[in-house]
Amino acid sequence: MADNKTVQGTADFDWDALALDGYTQVERSELSDKYEGTLNSVAEREVIQGTVVSLNKKEVVINIGSKSEGVIPTSEFRYNPDLKEGDTVDVYVETQEDKYGQLVVSHRIARVHSAWKKVNEVLQTGEIITGFVKCRTKGGLIVDVFGLEAFLPGSQIDVKPIRDYDVYVGKNMEFKVVKINQEFKNVVVSHKALIEAELEEQKKLIISGLEKGQVLEGTVKNITSYGVFIDLGGVDGLVHITDLSWGRVNHPEEIVELDQKLNVVILDFDDEKKRIALGLKQLESHPWDALDAEMNVGDKVKGKVVVMADYGAFVEIAAGVEGLIHVSEMSWSQHLRSAQDFLKVGDQVEAVVLTLDREERKMSLGIKQLMPDPWEAIEGKYAVKTKHNAKVRNFTNFGVFVELEEGVDGLIHISDLSWQKKIKHPSEFCKVDDMMDVVVLEIDRESRRISLGHKQLEENPWDAFESTFVEGSTHQGTIIENKDKSGIVALPYGLEGICPARHMRKEDGTNAKVEETLDFVVIEFNKDGRKIVVSHTRTFEEGDDTKPTKKGGKGNKASASSAAVKQVNQNSEKSTLGDLDALAELKQKMEGDK
Repeated sequence: MADNKTVQGTADFDWDALALDGYTQVERSELSDKYEGTLNSVAEREVIQGTVVSLNKKEVVINIGSKSEGVIPTSEFRYNPDLKEGDTVDVYVETQEDKYGQLVVSHRIARVHSAWKKVNEVLQTGEIITGFVKCRTKGGLIVDVFGLEAFLPGSQIDVKPIRDYDVYVGKNMEFKVVKINQEFKNVVVSHKALIEAELEEQKKLIISGLEKGQVLEGTVKNITSYGVFIDLGGVDGLVHITDLSWGRVNHPEEIVELDQKLNVVILDFDDEKKRIALGLKQLESHPWDALDAEMNVGDKVKGKVVVMADYGAFVEIAAGVEGLIHVSEMSWSQHLRSAQDFLKVGDQVEAVVLTLDREERKMSLGIKQLMPDPWEAIEGKYAVKTKHNAKVRNFTNFGVFVELEEGVDGLIHISDLSWQKKIKHPSEFCKVDDMMDVVVLEIDRESRRISLGHKQLEENPWDAFESTFVEGSTHQGTIIENKDKSGIVALPYGLEGICPARHMRKEDGTNAKVEETLDFVVIEFNKDGRKIVVSHTRTFEEGDDTKPTKKGGKGNKASASSAAVKQVNQNSEKSTLGDLDALAELKQKMEGDK
């Protein structure tokens, strides 16, 4: 019973009437309304402004007028090292109370939310903004702009090429937004654009004061294969490779280096295109002006080959002073050759001055003049009728050019190659680089010409033929072709005879044809003209003034000759000078018969 009374008493107790703080329920309600009036209505997932209450190395405490204060990591304010108590910052309310009853806010997200609006505005207005360089990336730098990560290309860092990107990491820099990709949320910024805008005004001022011939100090900004770009203090000029030095320059790096300061002279400029041509060598006197005044034609000079061409070599005898050695002045040889056969770049050579024009600054040199001229004593070394061994160099339609020695060439006329063989072109007789025995026929020292012969090394076989192919003698021959209404007949010893058309009639009334082998009578023998005229018809018919004999010709002498011819013909080959031994024996026998 007692317990029931106790429970019943607790249930009926008026807790609100109990005022431990001394306030009545009405008073407490009034105070609560006033407190709620001092708090802001904070909506989640919105960006609002807050005030920095306190900060240390790890966190920043922000008051946004809510029941509790927000805590943000100090790292989110790294871009703003000057942050202090009382500063107003943007925060993003993620949730009013987490599971611990704590307000959760973010400054980084707040910056991202407002960043896109800001970057689009500055892109339109061209406003200059400040960003923090976070790190280096491929091709440039990553920059924190309004909380967004923007890309700064290496080419947009400065107007001059940047070789070390790391020096900019961790620094605040000013930029202009130059490009935004809304789809991929990419932002591209430029620091170079700010510099260019300033330099543009400087350029106009500098160019307006430029004059040809003016000497300025500049800095080597860039080196290319064709020249050097010089920074003249906001304006770039180009020193072409040909204007770097009076001497030969293979690459500008031989003369200048990056960041080097030097004086240059203005050669020309274009107001519209703003191109400035500069010169470096023009600040020095021309090397030709310092050339030894005592130098004359015929003097010996030494130098280095700096440039090679097919037609000659350029030799530098002093810095900026070059002479040309034409290929024709490299050797006494008359053969067409390339200069590379004699010299190469870098060779040290001694030469003779052949021509010297100080006004035109031109000089020609020669090296063959330092060697003996083989034509000076040509008559003594290559006297007429002397025999020599020569090398075949080249052909022409009329003969063969051979080299007796370096610088001494001779010509063998096509008619002096063989006594017997009729040669249409010299290439039928020999080949280039063949060695050939020759005999000197004639010398013209003034014209530097030597006439040579090859057939003259042997006796003229036509002397022997004269007593063998006597008029009226009969010989066997083969018709090898028809030419100019006549037949060409192959006779013994490689000789060819001409058979007029009317003398080709056979005894049966038909005409002899090509490849037929028949007997022919000699009706004309011309030793000087090396010509033999034959007739088949005469073998069975008498001529007007010549009675044909039977094979063997006129009398016993012709018979003996004919027999000897047949014997020689069995051992001889057609038309080579090396096969005349049989003819020599024939001649001796003929002379014995006489």
